[in-house]
Amino acid sequence: MMNEAILSNEKNYTKFQFGNHVIRFVAPYSLEYYTEVKEWDNGYLVVMAKYKHNEKPEEEYIDLIPILKNLYFDTDEFCKQIKGVKVANDRY
Repeated sequence: MMNEAILSNEKNYTKFQFGNHVIRFVAPYSLEYYTEVKEWDNGYLVVMAKYKHNEKPEEEYIDLIPILKNLYFDTDEFCKQIKGVKVANDRY
């Protein structure tokens, strides 16, 4: 899908990709990988994440708006282009 963003993690960072933008921000130290995106709401994500200290994935929340604002994005314009977010397939 052209209007879909991709969420993944690499080392100690969460990676959010959309179009030609790649945004990285610090992830919790115990994050192993994201398993699913449950909801995308114009900059706010509800995801399932697998952590080292828990056998099962747990619900996590990511608010991209403050991150985007710190990077001088027009948050309304950027977020309205994104119709969905999926987890990258290369998490292992």
